[in-house]
Amino acid sequence: MHISTLAAAALMALATAVPAAAQNAITFYGGWRGGGSFEQDTSPYQSISLKSSASGAIALDFGLDAMRQVQIFGSYQSTELEATGSTPVVPMDVSYLHLGGTNFFEGAVGRGAYVVGGLGVTRLAPGLSGLSAEYRPSMNLGLGYQWPISGALSLRAELRGYFTLINSSGSLFCSGGCVVQIKGDGLTQVEGLLGLNLAF
Repeated sequence: MHISTLAAAALMALATAVPAAAQNAITFYGGWRGGGSFEQDTSPYQSISLKSSASGAIALDFGLDAMRQVQIFGSYQSTELEATGSTPVVPMDVSYLHLGGTNFFEGAVGRGAYVVGGLGVTRLAPGLSGLSAEYRPSMNLGLGYQWPISGALSLRAELRGYFTLINSSGSLFCSGGCVVQIKGDGLTQVEGLLGLNLAF
């Protein structure tokens, strides 16, 4: 066999043996988030819920290997607590900042189905005087699918669930006085996201 043919065969074998290069990317998302309720600290107890509304998110993915990425993820929702009885409507910003990652099922970052998740913090910021922002530990877990479009550009669709540890017995959001007192052990939300992914 000719030497050039042997060299070409060796190069092809080496290329198939070496995993694809780790991929970095940034994704901009638009979405819809729902769920989340608290108990008002009154007698009798009343449940008040966060309204479902539009959301936005951004993810920075840093390649770990051919099928996994480390992810910094932030998501924001402007919503409000629904009024019940004499309780006023409370504007509320709910933000998540998480460190986690993605793992593609088919073994190649940037194409097909993947699982995503992370740990971090939730910021709950009411928009009424007398109520203060609260920061609580949280996590997210989700499933996604990525479709390559052209070159470094891809489309992502994700469904994520969030759980925030509240562990409050009536003093949530209070700072020098309270318009409304809220208690709860945890906050659960679900978010659907559609994003444009750019690899770099």
